[in-house]
Amino acid sequence: MPESTSPDKLRFERQRAVRLEYFTVTWNTAEIIVSIVAGIMAQSIALIAFGLDSVMEVVSGLALLWRFKQQRMEEEEADSRAVKIVGITFFLLSVYAGVEAVRDLYLRHAPETSVPGMILAVVSLIIMPVLAIAKRRLARSLDSRALSADSTETLFCSYFSATLLVGLVLNAWLGWWWADPLSALIMVVLMIREGFEALA
Repeated sequence: MPESTSPDKLRFERQRAVRLEYFTVTWNTAEIIVSIVAGIMAQSIALIAFGLDSVMEVVSGLALLWRFKQQRMEEEEADSRAVKIVGITFFLLSVYAGVEAVRDLYLRHAPETSVPGMILAVVSLIIMPVLAIAKRRLARSLDSRALSADSTETLFCSYFSATLLVGLVLNAWLGWWWADPLSALIMVVLMIREGFEALA
């Protein structure tokens, strides 16, 4: 922890971090419901993968809430455990999304158009970068590797939103059915990369 940080400022920043994580959990819970329901209705693996990524975001947020509420554990130990949880969430999602995307490509499965999915992707594309930047600033100030990893996961959620939006739009407007599973595979590559970085 930076020596120049006063106890009052440190307490305030920890409280801010906790509030950001509560918002993360709440927002991503809404994303889970909308994206998975819309994904099942449209038979879109990209939408379902996005919803599962939101599940991982919730797990990550809960891990960070646990980390900041630890009083008996050393800061570094709590931080390290939270980072591992964040890293593992990337791998769990990538397995499912990768298998389903390859299967859809092989079977040439064409998803239906999903307007709710496109709206969700646009809103998430606006919210996630702002949330990620706020977390990253606090991570530097608190010298928290776990919060930094969580901010990266939040930022990647915005990348997933952009990838999802492109896939849904190409499928809806141009009939490019393969854009949906391909966008899911792009998400898988990004998740595996971030999983390794978090666990390094």
